Amino acid sequence: MWKQLCSRKRSEDMNPTNSDNRNDREPYVVTSKGHTAAAINAAAKAGEWIKNRQGHVKELGSKTSAQDLVTEVDKGVEQMIRRLILTHYPDHAILGEESVQPGADALTAALEEGQKHDYLWIVDPIDGTTNFVHGFPFYCVSIALVVKGELTVGVIYDPIRDEMFVAEKGKGAYMHGIPTSVSAEADPGSSLVAMGFPPDRTFAQPANMAGLQQILPQIRGVRAGGSAALHLAYVAAGRVDGYWEVGLSPWDCAAGVLLVLESGGKVTDTLGNPYDIGTRHVVASNGRIHDFLVASLGEAKATGYNK
Repeated sequence: MWKQLCSRKRSEDMNPTNSDNRNDREPYVVTSKGHTAAAINAAAKAGEWIKNRQGHVKELGSKTSAQDLVTEVDKGVEQMIRRLILTHYPDHAILGEESVQPGADALTAALEEGQKHDYLWIVDPIDGTTNFVHGFPFYCVSIALVVKGELTVGVIYDPIRDEMFVAEKGKGAYMHGIPTSVSAEADPGSSLVAMGFPPDRTFAQPANMAGLQQILPQIRGVRAGGSAALHLAYVAAGRVDGYWEVGLSPWDCAAGVLLVLESGGKVTDTLGNPYDIGTRHVVASNGRIHDFLVASLGEAKATGYNK
């Protein structure tokens, strides 16, 4: 079982260039109260249940396309997370993937409704459902909290590797108590970059393919694991130097965005504008190769904003 440790202190070590010193700090155990503890508890319990259900899916359906899968596990896990959060915070709003009807219009309406509340939890019960269905071990639980329009808490739990990534606004980001830091790589040619292929094959996939054709020849390699949340956590942890994807939803990336930012990285839309909860075309990086990624997507007309 996971052991989650965090540190209240965020110092100059948040600068990636000083990352060698960050592991020397004294970690602390998250107290049993507070928003972060509630998110960690919900993610851990949901993750363990998901792991036990792998290989035992009984109801497999689809949403926007045959590639956009949903199972009874997704739905059950979201209800579990809702109960765990609302037990502590009954007045808070929750925006969960499985509670929003498919389609951009429904997403926009749900997000607008959610943003009317001071406290909005954004939940993806299984980010990487296709992986889960196939037994490919790259999926996670993603939980974020937005307070008065600001990302405040981000938790991503990978039950297969028992890795709990946690970020609090202004307090840093951690994986099992060890501060995470984005990579120091500044040369695109030596960079490892992640990307995604969302189920939308008429709009998002062509854009992402165009970006891939532009970027791949200029870097060391591309990885497409099938979970936006885990890709963002890996940027935060310095395992990949950058990530981009066109066609995301808030639950795919909200928690991961905070992880990257609190690890010293940078997150924008594909045009280079600041990220907000409604951003659907995302670039995240260590900051050093960010301009390269944004410029490359622009040159390839692969931003998702091109007509």
